[in-house]
Amino acid sequence: MENRAPSLGLLSGPGPKLPQRKKRKPHRTWRRGCLGTGPGGSDPSSPAPCTMATLSVKPSQRYRLPDWHTNSYLLSTNAERQRDASHQIRQEARVLRNETTNQTIWDEHDNRTRLAERIDTVNRWKEMLDKCLMDLDAEIDALTQMRESAEQSLQAKNLPLDVAIECLTLRDSRRDIDVVKDPVEEELHKEVEVIDATKKALQQKISQAFEKLCLLQEVRQQLNSDHRGKMETLDIDRGCLSLNLKSPNISLKVDPTRVPSGSSTLKQWDDFSQFNKNRAEAEMKGAIELREAIALTIAETNNQLEAQRVATEFAFRKRLREMEKVYSELKWQEKNTLEEIAELQEDIRHLEEGLRRKLLNLKLCHTRLESRTYRPNVELCRDQAQYGLTDEVHQLEATIAALKQKLAQAQDALDALYKHLARLQADIACKANSMLLDTKCLDTRRKLTVPAEKFVPEVDTFTRTTNRTLSPLKSCQLELA
Repeated sequence: MENRAPSLGLLSGPGPKLPQRKKRKPHRTWRRGCLGTGPGGSDPSSPAPCTMATLSVKPSQRYRLPDWHTNSYLLSTNAERQRDASHQIRQEARVLRNETTNQTIWDEHDNRTRLAERIDTVNRWKEMLDKCLMDLDAEIDALTQMRESAEQSLQAKNLPLDVAIECLTLRDSRRDIDVVKDPVEEELHKEVEVIDATKKALQQKISQAFEKLCLLQEVRQQLNSDHRGKMETLDIDRGCLSLNLKSPNISLKVDPTRVPSGSSTLKQWDDFSQFNKNRAEAEMKGAIELREAIALTIAETNNQLEAQRVATEFAFRKRLREMEKVYSELKWQEKNTLEEIAELQEDIRHLEEGLRRKLLNLKLCHTRLESRTYRPNVELCRDQAQYGLTDEVHQLEATIAALKQKLAQAQDALDALYKHLARLQADIACKANSMLLDTKCLDTRRKLTVPAEKFVPEVDTFTRTTNRTLSPLKSCQLELA
């Protein structure tokens, strides 16, 4: 094994650069008593025994003596330097430990004081919010009772509006061309406008009361949320205030000095709570004024409703007479169209029969011509019979084409009549439906003059059939059944 010197690069601190190592000399072998002489010692060519002694030098790293002294000096110098640095660090650490201990004690005391002050501030706000919530709940109950009183006063005026809307809804079931904006629809819309005008003030107050209640509920929810936040904050801050160095649940946390998303400043926090309190007080003041206004506006009359009711029913009766007249005209047109269709169908049957006969004649001519093509040899001549049959085929083909053309025209005319008949019947059905709807509307409007407990509809709403009063005998039979 080679003997290697310790590396000087591991010693700390600067020092003189060591000289380079010397190169190794080649291996030398020393031989003694072998000069190459024979037994006589004079003849070098004569063989003679030879005794040899060999000294081998082991290859290894070799330093100079100045390098050895330099290494020892560097070790001593670096040791003294390291001891001086360590002493300086120890003195600075003692000073730092004393200063940080005092600073930590005062910081913990200051933060404990701040936590106590913060708890007092949050607790005062919590008490203010408690009082505000109690006042807000009382105002919500009072406004709710006032709104219910206004709705009860308005309920008596809902029947005319419901009847007008029901009539408009029934008339929306009209079909096709009968969906027209006629005087009846105009009078019904006018009736709705008159009813709305008589109820406008009270309905407006009810809507305002509903909106105000929504705002009060929103404010209450905001206050309640703020109040819950104050309660949770008090629990957290009181828990933090109760912690000390001997508490079992303290530990290091990951990045505790981070600023959580959504954090607010102290001014923003105070402005938020003040805004909620001011808004609640303003909404309660507005609610008190609205209750007084509702109490003053619960009074309406129905003077214009009666005049509008008479005008609307007059328009209904006039429209019914007009539709009955048109209905009679359409029924007469339907009767004439059906008669024309019957006559045209009879003519089409005659045309088809004539066409079938012409086809039979054409088959006969084709068969004769085809059979004559089998005549032998010179007998296959184009005689007068051949020319006559050929002319007959051409004549029959022209006749059949004319008959087909006329039959197609008759079919088109029949289709047109059927289509127009379908339109007539559809319009008749529309007119019948419209008259039935208007009759139902007039029957529904009887609710305005007949008490609810005595009202019996004359037309069924679903089947649209007339409700007839049964005879006493049939009524008795139904009761027995």
